[in-house]
Amino acid sequence: MMQKSPISPQDITIYDVAREAGVSYSTVSRVINNKGVSADKRERVLRAMAELGYVANLQARSLAGGKSHIIGLLVHSLSIEYFDEIARGVDDELAAISYDLMLYTTHRRKGRESAYVAKVTRNLVDGLLLVLPRNAEAYLQALGHRRFPHVLVDHQGLGFDVPSVGATNQQGGYDGTSYLITLGHRRIGFITGDLTLGCARDRLAGYHEALSDAGLPADPALICEGNFLQPQAFSCANELLNLAEPPTAIFASNDVSAFGVMEAVRNRGLRIPDDISILGFDDISQAAQVHPSLTTVRQPLAEMGRAAARLLFTYINQPDAAIKQIVLPTELIIRQSCQPPAKSTLA
Repeated sequence: MMQKSPISPQDITIYDVAREAGVSYSTVSRVINNKGVSADKRERVLRAMAELGYVANLQARSLAGGKSHIIGLLVHSLSIEYFDEIARGVDDELAAISYDLMLYTTHRRKGRESAYVAKVTRNLVDGLLLVLPRNAEAYLQALGHRRFPHVLVDHQGLGFDVPSVGATNQQGGYDGTSYLITLGHRRIGFITGDLTLGCARDRLAGYHEALSDAGLPADPALICEGNFLQPQAFSCANELLNLAEPPTAIFASNDVSAFGVMEAVRNRGLRIPDDISILGFDDISQAAQVHPSLTTVRQPLAEMGRAAARLLFTYINQPDAAIKQIVLPTELIIRQSCQPPAKSTLA
């Protein structure tokens, strides 16, 4: 006797679930879309879905007029704690309202970023958060025309009128540089981030502004272009340390870059901060754990994630809400990696 082949979960329909649970198909639909159903019926439907292996078609659900109850989050990578902290803040906010997170990592590839944005905005998610996007000019205008809910994180929007959440990057660059100046440093090296990004340009602008306010010249030889990654910062630090008159302090545009500077300094047998001071930016958790602990400019990364999620829900629920750009304060965190130079240049 021929046995019936098992039904694939992809072939299970809402009607099969309704039959198994002993309810109407409209009741199953209400459970899937998180609408009001009695606790008893909800439990029966969920049990039937589990037993049958039913997987809701999120795209069909959205096309039918419902919500997916999923938010898309696009980041470069999860290998850098900066992105982890922002994602944690987003996830905390979503958990409070029973939303799920669909995470995409682009690995810094512009083409992949555009493809992901095109994919997830085709009825798969209710809104999209973009952390430090590298190819935003390719799709921001289209998202705005479609009125698809989206928020940029740590990005100013390239002149487009776009909802965003960021931090006072220029003030942070100013505060970090000013602190080194008050310690007596006069030759302060600066390793930039990726200068295609506004946050990196703002931090560099803060460095220049602090030098100007202190009456110190900006020496181009003391500025090295980095990319927010440790290997490039290691190379930049060596370039700065090879100068005939090397800096007595180096300000790196993020903590990951500062760790690359620390590695280069130690490779030369120099001591931190006795021989050279090092300052970072972001205050990821590892900054407090390295030795010596890293003085840095704190960005409220998790709060940026939470604020971005809250702002996104505003546009999901109120598509005509006014565009808002939130800027959170940075804060100088003083630890052990900075001290006055061995021979102070203070007058």
